[in-house]
Amino acid sequence: MTQFKEHFDIINQELYKVFDSRVPLVEEIGKHTLLGHGKRLRPLMFVLTCELCNYHGKDVYRLSTIFEYIHTASLLHDDVLDNAEIRRNRPSANQVWGNHAAILEGDFLLTKSISIALRTENLPFMTKLADTTLRMTEGQIQELAHTDDWDISRDLHMEIITAKTAILISAVCACGAIISGAEAETGESLEQFGLKAGIAFQLIDDLLDYTSSEEVFGKPVGKDLKEGKITLPLIYTLSQLETAERKRLEDLFLNHRRTDDDYRDIIDLVRRNGALDRIREEARIYVTDAISCLDMFPDSATKRDLTTLSQHIIDRKY
Repeated sequence: MTQFKEHFDIINQELYKVFDSRVPLVEEIGKHTLLGHGKRLRPLMFVLTCELCNYHGKDVYRLSTIFEYIHTASLLHDDVLDNAEIRRNRPSANQVWGNHAAILEGDFLLTKSISIALRTENLPFMTKLADTTLRMTEGQIQELAHTDDWDISRDLHMEIITAKTAILISAVCACGAIISGAEAETGESLEQFGLKAGIAFQLIDDLLDYTSSEEVFGKPVGKDLKEGKITLPLIYTLSQLETAERKRLEDLFLNHRRTDDDYRDIIDLVRRNGALDRIREEARIYVTDAISCLDMFPDSATKRDLTTLSQHIIDRKY
């Protein structure tokens, strides 16, 4: 991703301007959280989308931070809900400063994103952000409602990951078109591009929870499983098991005294089952579909950059 270094440098400079609070703890938690090894996928996609729509306003990089702030706020809140200990290869904010401070920092970043958006005085832009954060919250609540739900369907899981993850990436691209004053058809194509790329991103995230390592992934492997989240690798594995084997795993999973060996047994079963190859192929299809949404645009360096960025989703290790 070295080709995007210049973009990343400017995005990071803008991100750190959030630390203009009168409260030192806001700066301390913010730096700890934002200075981690975040991928900056969302702000980068916004910048590239604006470029694709021939918008080069001075506010592009400042506006791009909106999406990293929203994303980071959601991570801070997620870590409290999940009692997470590690985020981006460092102790999570809730582990260092406690749940109250982590929640309030998330609120601060979310409010900061609203403040930046308001300065655009662009109602469609602000409406898209409001609708997106509502959907993200609904997705989080929906996921919470289905914790330890052994019977969760693929369709419901896809609905949850669309709301929790893909909808923000979709909004990134839609907002790039909106702020650029692009035609409605252009905006719809870019919104679909972001949605499909976002779904692929989360599918790979689900896969990495079973295949990566904590050092590379930046959070414990099997984290979703330990939190009672039945994601696609396990959903696919369960669909292929005989009734007796499924019942054995269900009893194991729903036993809240389960051990690390129990988790390893489930992870090994998923790895042997072929579900991970199936998910990677699904993610490839989503990325291919996403790239096809760019067909309406003439060839350009920016279009190729967005294509490269989308393809990187499949091969990423964290």
